[in-house]
Amino acid sequence: MTDYGVNRGRIVGEGASFARGIGAVILVIIVAILLFASMAQVDAGHVAVLTLFGRVQGGGTLPEGIHFVNPFSVKHELTVRTQEQKETAAVPSSEGLVIALEASLLFHLDREKAADVYQHLGESYLGNIVEPTLRSAIREATASHTANALYSSERQKVADEINAILQKELTPRGIIPENVLLRDIQLPATLRAAIEAKQQAEQESLAMSFRLQKERQEADRKRIEAEGIRDFQKTVTAGISEQLLTWKGIEATEKLADSQNSKIIVIGNSKNGLPLILGQ
Repeated sequence: MTDYGVNRGRIVGEGASFARGIGAVILVIIVAILLFASMAQVDAGHVAVLTLFGRVQGGGTLPEGIHFVNPFSVKHELTVRTQEQKETAAVPSSEGLVIALEASLLFHLDREKAADVYQHLGESYLGNIVEPTLRSAIREATASHTANALYSSERQKVADEINAILQKELTPRGIIPENVLLRDIQLPATLRAAIEAKQQAEQESLAMSFRLQKERQEADRKRIEAEGIRDFQKTVTAGISEQLLTWKGIEATEKLADSQNSKIIVIGNSKNGLPLILGQ
């Protein structure tokens, strides 16, 4: 064999080895890509729904952590943390007055039904179902209450009614309402002024009732005190007779007569015959 043939065979062998090396590297890269594509990470507070060629895969949702999945599937993460949906609406009261109301709905996604939510409502479920349902529930609840009640005593009751409606409508669809907060209620200016005036009048009436009650109690105290003084005087007067006063006068005269101080005693001057004492 000539040198040309030897060199040619060596070159062919080296080319084959190089090709095998390139093939091995490509295979390793492909395996690495597939392995990387098979790993799905789900962040804390989320669940993942997998779709394959546009179809939602069975087997439920993926919880937080690292998972090995079909490398051709697509991961869609949905949060299961508490979310807030705010709503500002002009709603009617039972008497037909329009009230500006600001409310907030606190809710979270049901982990077990996240795949159904994605399949039937999509990732925009807030605008597709939560927002219109909240708006409708607010109108339904406020329509059965007067404006005065909404502004004062029945505010929490209205919030509870809205929450009950949302529980009925949203929970079966995989969205769990937690609480409804009525942040602000604005009545028409004239009605608000009338309600505030009525409340002020009620407070003044209560204050007047308190003052009258206090005056009655003071009058009762003075009457009881006067009755006590009168009873005391009756008791003392009943125990004092003319004979007792005369006897006490005689005793006092005897003590004065025995005294060493200079004095003039005139007997028989007064009506009861007691001495009149002069020049003591």
